[in-house]
Amino acid sequence: MRIGACPSTAYDDRPYTRGGAVDRADVGALVQSAVDGDAAAWKALVEGMSPLVWSVVRAHRLSDADAHEVYQTVWFRFAQHLGRLREPGKAGSWLASTARHESLKVIKSLKRLTPTDDPQLLDRVSEDRTPEQSVLDSEEAAAETERIRRMWQEFEGLGDRCRQLLRVLMASPPPTYQEVSAALGIAVGSIGPLRQRCLRRLRARIDARGAL
Repeated sequence: MRIGACPSTAYDDRPYTRGGAVDRADVGALVQSAVDGDAAAWKALVEGMSPLVWSVVRAHRLSDADAHEVYQTVWFRFAQHLGRLREPGKAGSWLASTARHESLKVIKSLKRLTPTDDPQLLDRVSEDRTPEQSVLDSEEAAAETERIRRMWQEFEGLGDRCRQLLRVLMASPPPTYQEVSAALGIAVGSIGPLRQRCLRRLRARIDARGAL
């Protein structure tokens, strides 16, 4: 494997599977193995940490094109700095911080914040139904679609800070508070209380409007 090349293309935006998860206790060892040219170690890092990178990028509400560009840039930067990481075990925090930095660079260059839907935020009803399935499940599907639409609507009514925090926290595997802090610039000690306040606000909005 050539570390200097942009290695993320082959794994761009692929669905996450639990089998590809990285045990964060082993991240440092994987980083060192990748530095030594172990392609399997690099693949494990990319597949396991991509959900965190995507959650940070999506939290900044970039367009799909800009989000993909930032995602590619983050992994390219990571490959460039792989052998110079002072604390390889904290690669997730490095990736989160870089994703935030690159996202803000794009936002600054555009002079605006572009809204975009996040297909990974909430489970959606599959659009790949056969005609027979559509007939049988149309009422249930319509009700579920409406429920999700209302939940999304109430989520969008939260402030930017809450939306960003909850998006990042929804990454799988869940990010550490250090990674969330690096991603959003929030003090580690403030993350838990802020998360609780945001969830209470979301629940209050849902209850007040009978959205679910």
